[in-house]
Amino acid sequence: MNLLKRLLQLILLCTTLGLLTLFGLYYYVKSDIPSVKVLKDVQLQTPMQVFTRDGKLINQFGEKRRIPVKINDIPEPLLQAFLATEDNRFYDHFGIDPIGIVRSFIVLVSTGEKKQGASTITMQLARNFFLTREKAYIRKVKEIFIALHIERLLSKDEILELYLNKIELGHRAFGIGAAAQVYYGKELHELTLAQMAMLAGLPKAPSALNPIRNPQRAKLRRNVVLGRMLTEGYISQTQYNEATQAPITAKRHGAEIELYAPYISEMVRAYMVKTYGEDQAYNSGFKVYTTVESNIQAAAQQALIDNLHAYDMRHGFRGPEAQYWQAEEAPWSATQILERLKPVREIDPLRAGVVTALEEQSATVLLKDGASITVPWAGLNWARAYITERRQGLPPKQASDILAPGMQIWVREKDQSWMLSQLPQPASALVSLDPQSGRIKALVGGYSFQQSQYNRAVQAKRQVGSNIKPFIYSGALESGYTLSTIINDAPINHWDKSMGVAWRPKNSPDVYSGPIRIRRALAQSKNVVSVRLLRGMGLSAAADHILKFGFNNEDIVRSESLALGSASLTPLEMARGMSAFANGGHLVETYFIEKLTDSYGNLLGAAQPLTVCTEEEWEVDQYTCAPRIISEQNAFLIADAMKSVVWGGGSWKHKTGWSGTGWRAQALKRKDLAGKTGTTNNSVDTWFTGFNRNVLTTVWVGFDDPGKSLGRAAYNANLGKQQVVGAEAGATSALPGWVQFMQAALKDEPLAPIEPPPGLVSVRIDLKTGLLSERNDHTSRFEYFERGTAPTKYVLDTGSSTPFEEQLPDTEELF
Repeated sequence: MNLLKRLLQLILLCTTLGLLTLFGLYYYVKSDIPSVKVLKDVQLQTPMQVFTRDGKLINQFGEKRRIPVKINDIPEPLLQAFLATEDNRFYDHFGIDPIGIVRSFIVLVSTGEKKQGASTITMQLARNFFLTREKAYIRKVKEIFIALHIERLLSKDEILELYLNKIELGHRAFGIGAAAQVYYGKELHELTLAQMAMLAGLPKAPSALNPIRNPQRAKLRRNVVLGRMLTEGYISQTQYNEATQAPITAKRHGAEIELYAPYISEMVRAYMVKTYGEDQAYNSGFKVYTTVESNIQAAAQQALIDNLHAYDMRHGFRGPEAQYWQAEEAPWSATQILERLKPVREIDPLRAGVVTALEEQSATVLLKDGASITVPWAGLNWARAYITERRQGLPPKQASDILAPGMQIWVREKDQSWMLSQLPQPASALVSLDPQSGRIKALVGGYSFQQSQYNRAVQAKRQVGSNIKPFIYSGALESGYTLSTIINDAPINHWDKSMGVAWRPKNSPDVYSGPIRIRRALAQSKNVVSVRLLRGMGLSAAADHILKFGFNNEDIVRSESLALGSASLTPLEMARGMSAFANGGHLVETYFIEKLTDSYGNLLGAAQPLTVCTEEEWEVDQYTCAPRIISEQNAFLIADAMKSVVWGGGSWKHKTGWSGTGWRAQALKRKDLAGKTGTTNNSVDTWFTGFNRNVLTTVWVGFDDPGKSLGRAAYNANLGKQQVVGAEAGATSALPGWVQFMQAALKDEPLAPIEPPPGLVSVRIDLKTGLLSERNDHTSRFEYFERGTAPTKYVLDTGSSTPFEEQLPDTEELF
């Protein structure tokens, strides 16, 4: 009895000591046990993804790759693979596996080694979220307490879902969603049984068992997983046999970028970091939906690239990048060539290659990837020798006039054929807006983000040239002028006492038409007329009017050169300002983020742009309406005058017709388009802005060096033949890119003309005098006027009207 009594006392003492030890350990690690709130609101470190408005992925930012998934979306065989391998009694235990712990303890006592066995999925989750990987006894104790805590607060499915989204699986993939993408480029439901088993085998050693780095070891581990699944009855013997014989198909996949749009995605990244800070922006799983539309954005990027290459082709071939061997030397082998090409950095769409052979009118080129291609004569005949920006050599007659074997060159594929090419030297930007809301439909900041991350669309303030004139003319209409007002298009000589020289602004071409209507002066971009209008309304009034369009005061130079475009603006600022003419006189705010969601698609925020409102809507809720800056009538009159930039006016039959500087836009065959060219002095900056009611696009072309001229060249070079030689200008450098883009942006879109608002009248005027006319022939046309501003006198009917004879300009103004 005494022995039994002592045994009971010993048991009681041990139990008491055990409980005290347990409670002591609990209070020791209590500070490390997460709260209910933390466990219920665990934030996975998920990268930020950027999408187009229509859901195409354009970029991803963040160190860790994770694609969170709900447990209901995980295929059952994948769940079974993890359970069979990591914790086959997961749904039966209470967070720890006593049998596993005892087994691990026995191994520790018998071998003296610290091994990490016996960890349940719940314990692994505890370690991954809240503890380090240090192999220490106290960490295991913490693991146990935290696991018990997790099991008390979360359901088994919630625990398993967190684990499968958190687990590290190699190559910066965290969670099974990201791993499926990284290793196989697939969604979870697309994985085969063998691929699921491969993922389930990775948690043990993501680096050592990686199928990309160690395919053989990974295969052995995969088969172990399949064996466990067979033992647990999850798969049949036939499935096991097939899966164990499956080849290793894993290879590294990047994020499935569906449309590469780096300039707009970089704008998103910078905004999100500024708003949320780096850690939250990169790791909170934000899904940012931009305002750009994938098809329109792709068209914008292609148009800008093609337009810059067209400029480059007009100015000649600058020669090869390198010469690997000379004519008198033995040609290099393919192996030698490919070895030399390895470090060459390719910039999409350019491909590096070496000329290996020439025919009379073709060239054979070995590309960096080992492919041998033929460049036909149609891809070579443009390559007159570059001399300067203003001079090019004679058209080539055969391939040897251009190339020689051993030359390292650039080629690009266009229309399923190869072309000799080169990296364009000028830069460009394109911005397209919805003028009714300010939504950016497309934005491109340069030829290549790889080449330059400088976003010219929003960062490059460049002189705008004649793109400023619609704002000048808008102010003139507010000052009492009309579209039929006659202004003298004649040279100006203005003596500047302070400088001791005369200021002589000129038209380009240097041709003057004498008395001319304002509509035609704007359409043909008459510089001296702009100066006279600025003087007529007053410099201060003109500058103040221009500032209404959202420009910064420091960018608007208060001198008479303002009439010629001395102001410096970004393409985005120009597009925003011009939108007022397309939307009836409102100043919209541009925006590029449509909405923001979390990683599961829950809406966190959405754009609420100020939109164009009617007078009735303004009275109801002015806080959602874009402010009015000019009258609806003023906006329409300028927009209608800008239609003449594209379509000209008069009667060609009677030789009274005239063209506007933007006549090349007629290629779109749409009568709803208006626009304005712009070229600065010495052809340094070239612009075109054009629009209808729903789409407005600005294109700028120039060198990043603000003093370098775009030069002179043969426009519309065809088969090496020069057609027209002249200075580069908005009509020839920027407008062709605008036309190509708008061809795609307006495809299948109905006409969207800007309709005349109330408060206007239309009367027939005489083309020569701007007065009322009773004639119904080529000497007159209908013109719009604000009510009360139309002419009241009729032109004297002498029985004839002498038409203006003018030279049709091939190039645009120099200012």
